[in-house]
Amino acid sequence: MRALSLIVLICAFAIPVAGCGGDDDDGSSGSGGSSTGASNTTTRENTGGGASSGGAAQTLKIAADPSGALKFDKSSLSAKAGKVTIVMDNPSDLPHAVEIEGSGVEAVGETVGKGGVSKASADVKPGTYEFYCPVDGHKQAGMEGTLTVK
Repeated sequence: MRALSLIVLICAFAIPVAGCGGDDDDGSSGSGGSSTGASNTTTRENTGGGASSGGAAQTLKIAADPSGALKFDKSSLSAKAGKVTIVMDNPSDLPHAVEIEGSGVEAVGETVGKGGVSKASADVKPGTYEFYCPVDGHKQAGMEGTLTVK
């Protein structure tokens, strides 16, 4: 009877945790379910005319809080117009991802578990964008920041 109680307790915890980190991506799901490998990035952009202002691609690094708090280690980033990739390391036990949104741009990185890396890339023009964790409830709890592009 004690073993049955233990199994029920484990299931009660595991099922809600397994539901965290779902995405709204309509793309294919042939990634094999790995949460620690390279990430897939879904980009949705309104390219409404005009080209980005050239320049070298930029990589901006952030990390999820290792203690499990719903925040990144940085709340503001800056970049020049052009191709920008935000790379998020996840040292936390909670699943996290990174998303860039604003000015018709929406780039979503893969949700990853502890030790994983999520990447979101977009061609950005001068302006203000937000980056955040798209896992249910994480942005609302404060896991967000501002990307300023000049």
